[in-house]
Parts: sequence; structure tokens; C-alpha cells
Amino acid sequence: MTTDLFAGRMLSGERVLWSGQPRQGLMLMPRDALLIPFSLMWCGFAIFWEVSVTNQRAPGFFPLFGAMFVCVGLYFVVGRFLFDAWLRRDMAYAVTDRRVLIARPAPFARFIAISLERLPDVRLDEGSGGRGTIQFGQSATRWGNQGLGNLTPALDPTPRFLAIGDARRVFDLIQRTSAPRVSR
Repeated sequence: MTTDLFAGRMLSGERVLWSGQPRQGLMLMPRDALLIPFSLMWCGFAIFWEVSVTNQRAPGFFPLFGAMFVCVGLYFVVGRFLFDAWLRRDMAYAVTDRRVLIARPAPFARFIAISLERLPDVRLDEGSGGRGTIQFGQSATRWGNQGLGNLTPALDPTPRFLAIGDARRVFDLIQRTSAPRVSR
């Protein structure tokens, strides 16, 4: 399945050295240590507001206003994890003898090809069990620069292999393949 997304995008004579997918299912990131308590407080207050204005028979605008915040709160608490897992389900990564490839299918389709000759800084964040993330280039450091990438790792604008198995081996493969070849 992973190489299907790259069909028609391979260069003449290019061959795949490694292909894989991000970890499947629900996934927690380090930033969730702050986002989860915040999202629970947000959603709790929004639900409290909604129940209060509904019980007091407030004018129609107040329940509508509160419902909007309840929806945002539910996305923070649960929806972002489900949405991210759904996006990662069909993502694919590959390392060829010439490029690093990242493909995400519709509805948020994106294809990234980074030449190994012009590879930006590559960073490995390795976790337990050999699973890790390989990031290509500098990440956007401010919240406003990443859009939904802060809440949904699969939408992060910085190219990366997110939560892949045997990350160090893939990182080493990229380093060996991108190293300048000395002719003798």
C-alpha cells in the first residue's frame, strides 16, 4: 500500500530503499501534557455555560454561542486524536536512492519530495522501542506558524516521518544515502 501512493511519481531509474507508514491508531505527543488539561477545562466550562443558559431559557444567541465553544472543546478533548489517527492511516513515506518522499492522500492531499543532494537539517527524535520521528528542516517555532499542526501532528507543515518503527535505521540510511560520494 505504501508504494501505491508513489506510483507515477518516481523518477526514471529511481528505486525505493525503504518505505513505511506512521504509527497507526491514537497517539499522544509531548505537547499533550499541557493541551489535555487545558482542553478539559475549556470543554468543561463550555458545557457548564451551555447547560446554564439552556436552563435559564436565555435568548437564542446565548445557546448558539455556547454550542460553538462546546464543539471546539470536544475537538480539543477527543476529535483531534481521532482526526489525526484517520489522517495517518493512509500516509506513506519512502526513501529512494535519490529522494525522501512523503505522501498524504485526499482530502488533505500533499506530496513532498526532498532531494537527497539538497537535504535540509535532519533531526531524529527517538522514543522507546525504536519508534521515532525524523524531521527534515527547522520546525515553525511559534504556534501561529503551524496552523492545525499543533493539534494534529499529521498536518504539521514541517516535512517529517512521524512515529515510524526502527527510526534510527531509517535515519542512518538517509545519512548514508545523502552523504557525498567520493569518486576514485
